[in-house]
Amino acid sequence: MSENKNLSVVERIKQKSDGLRGTLAEGLVDELTGAVSEDDQSLVKFHGMYQQDDRDRREERAEKKLERLYSFMIRLRVPGGFFTPEQWIATHHIAGEHSTGTIKITTRQTIQLHGLLKSHIKPTLASFSAVHLDSIAACGDVNRNVTCAAHPHQSPIHEQIHAYAARISELLLPKTKAYYEIWLDQEKLTDKKEEDDALYQDRYLPRKFKVGIAIPPNNDVDVLTNDLGLIAIIENDELKGFNIAIGGGLGTTHGNPETYPRLASVIGFSPADDGLLKVIYEIVTIQRDYGNRSDRKLARLKYTLDKYGIDWYRQELAKRTGFELQDARPYSFTDRKDYYGWQQNHQGLWYYTPFVESGRIYDDEKLPLKTALLEIAQTGKANFRFTGNQNLILADIRKKDKALVNGILEKYGVLQHTEAASAIRRNSIACVALPTCPLALAEAQRYLPSLIGHIEKLLTGHALQEEAIIIRMTGCPNGCGRPFAAEIGFVGTSAGRYNLYLGGDHEGTRLNRLYKENLDEAAILKELDLLFWLYKKERITGESFGDFALRQRWFKA
Repeated sequence: MSENKNLSVVERIKQKSDGLRGTLAEGLVDELTGAVSEDDQSLVKFHGMYQQDDRDRREERAEKKLERLYSFMIRLRVPGGFFTPEQWIATHHIAGEHSTGTIKITTRQTIQLHGLLKSHIKPTLASFSAVHLDSIAACGDVNRNVTCAAHPHQSPIHEQIHAYAARISELLLPKTKAYYEIWLDQEKLTDKKEEDDALYQDRYLPRKFKVGIAIPPNNDVDVLTNDLGLIAIIENDELKGFNIAIGGGLGTTHGNPETYPRLASVIGFSPADDGLLKVIYEIVTIQRDYGNRSDRKLARLKYTLDKYGIDWYRQELAKRTGFELQDARPYSFTDRKDYYGWQQNHQGLWYYTPFVESGRIYDDEKLPLKTALLEIAQTGKANFRFTGNQNLILADIRKKDKALVNGILEKYGVLQHTEAASAIRRNSIACVALPTCPLALAEAQRYLPSLIGHIEKLLTGHALQEEAIIIRMTGCPNGCGRPFAAEIGFVGTSAGRYNLYLGGDHEGTRLNRLYKENLDEAAILKELDLLFWLYKKERITGESFGDFALRQRWFKA
């Protein structure tokens, strides 16, 4: 089992935290600083928050001998990414009152708000609680937000499959009531036995744990990038069960060859019955017991799986569940896309997916997107569903209400904005990066839109403007924007410089590879111009750019 010797600092913080309470309550009322204590910075993640600071202003404040401008990011737990109109209205106003005002859709089908001062955390979480939203376990060494195929257009039984996201989220929630006591002022438990946690104990997990659910043939959630992926097996519109895939994860560290991105391995099939939840639960317990608790860089399930092997893992899982997984069932992915524009499901309900660049919802002089979405929510005629590609779906719209929603979209230019977005822009993802992420080495969401503009011109010059190449950018190698699973991936190395990765496939079943290191914008565009010229000249009919790059073997040894 996991070594208890040489525990990392975070392991010791968790074990002595009194159920993730630490000194958070005391730190909240300390007006001498905008931060919380160093130990509490680890614990607050379990409550769905990260302490950050405005890196754009670090130098200025240091010159004035001022403390860094500390703030907090809050991420919600939204299994499967579903909001009611009332929840969207509340989020719109909470963002305006307490954060920067921008609502950021993440790659895990939820939203996060940035720039909250410490004094604003409690009123923010209280406002979310009033509309039945919370941030419990949205970060930290626990199961994170469970993702699921977003669009009901994908299957007549989408609702049945989507319900598993909430069931799994509930199954894997930590039992501590610290969140309710600290942030919502609920009474402390007099009997701590009520929060005994058989799953997480007092150790929780060695690192974060991610679960995703896909409905073939569309792999819109990038299911194989998760610690645990469930691939729905459907026959004649009947859910038979799920193939179980384990060991996905994209985070790595520059200069550390022991770290690497990995796609999940399919280890078997489980019927859609109570045994499935047992399988899921015990996969988490194996990671709890065998994951690396000494080196956090090697603590994800992918490293546990590679250390012990798939055969051992199947045997250990069978020992814990009392039964063996069945052989995996056939499936195939053909794409991983969002269904932009208007779509209709089997029940006759309508869905509209606008393009939300880098997942950022705000108003500017070109597109008042935030105002448009608020007006739609205020009609009460549409639910909101987030996608794994940082978009949202205006959902479950009745035929008689479609014209009303469409009129609002047209009035604010959302229809025109979505239709005008190029194929590669629609297929792009960027993480938050600067100025708030403490791990960022380079820009991402603030820079990728302009870089895409330059790439669009290159593609047009080679008559390739209709190619839906998947492009992703992150400000560091932590993998939040899934750059290693893109046809073209950019990973920040320092200010204005990126490693360039090529060769991921269109379906999300193959990682890309490092092509060139530490490129600035001019070098990036020079390389891509040549590569696009070769692609136009030498590709096979119907060959995607990622497949072409792999065939050419344009990679570092």
